[in-house]
Amino acid sequence: MPHMFRITGLCDEEYKMVIIMRNDLKMTKGKIAAQAGHAAVNCALSIKKKDPKTFDRWTMTGQTKVVLRVDSEKELFEFKAIADAQNINNSIICDAGRTQIEPGTYTCLGMGPAASPALDKITGELRML
Repeated sequence: MPHMFRITGLCDEEYKMVIIMRNDLKMTKGKIAAQAGHAAVNCALSIKKKDPKTFDRWTMTGQTKVVLRVDSEKELFEFKAIADAQNINNSIICDAGRTQIEPGTYTCLGMGPAASPALDKITGELRML
């Protein structure tokens, strides 16, 4: 049975994952949830392989995920460029177009998991979805 509690005392710094969702696409709640899920899984698997200590710290501090919004594909890629430049784990999600939106549409960007202050410096001005 998976643990559903937070382990304290093992990691002084908070870790989180940020998912930046395009608000201009007007996706349904279910579609948004699916796209956020794709980003979260991609980022978690990637960081577990590249940096297991960061994955463990994120897991031990509650696996926090925050979903924020931008209003265009251009903004989404601006945040990706910042994450890339700062060597922050990230995953851009491109939809297959089987349901609500056109194939090849970029829907969201997952960033992290990483130390919360590092992500806050990049995304601190964005609004919640």
